[in-house]
Amino acid sequence: MIKNHYARLPFDSAASTGLLLTVLSLALSLMGCSSVDTRVNKGSVKASTFSFMPTGNRQTPTYAETAKQAHALVQNAIINNLSSKGVTHISAGGDVTVAYLIIVGNNVATTSLNEYFGYSDDSSALVEKVHDSGAGSSNESRDHFESGTLVIDFVDPSNGKLIQRRSIQAPVLRNLSTEERSARLQTIVDQALASVPISH
Repeated sequence: MIKNHYARLPFDSAASTGLLLTVLSLALSLMGCSSVDTRVNKGSVKASTFSFMPTGNRQTPTYAETAKQAHALVQNAIINNLSSKGVTHISAGGDVTVAYLIIVGNNVATTSLNEYFGYSDDSSALVEKVHDSGAGSSNESRDHFESGTLVIDFVDPSNGKLIQRRSIQAPVLRNLSTEERSARLQTIVDQALASVPISH
């Protein structure tokens, strides 16, 4: 079962909140972390500033507060990473646009937060690919396995073309403090963006 954030979820709000809270608990496992095959490399990202993909008039999900927390953690990690490379975040009009997609799922259900990913057909295709990967697992304990996938795109704002894409997938850990979630997510984002070529 694949559901995007704007779809009406077929389970109660507590269940949907619980599933999305796992986004806040993404944890990097050095033995179990793998990249989803979604890499795009079309050249160097030439930028001194960046802005996140504008959300426009996209519908707010029913679990808005949880989604807001997830977006804050992801955006802070991306801002920290790019700042360390000399690319400053500005609210709008950056040299490059950063879009990202958060996918959380197991072999039963897959959901996503795509407000900051734009209207690309890639969103549904990526969610389906992650879902099929999880559902097709031969792991005997897959009923109890949840994973989170983060896809980060660098887009040319002048023409909307994708320059670079990185993605990373990791098992989900629950019951972490906000500080632990933030630190682990920073590690994941840093690893995902380590090979992105940036020039000024």
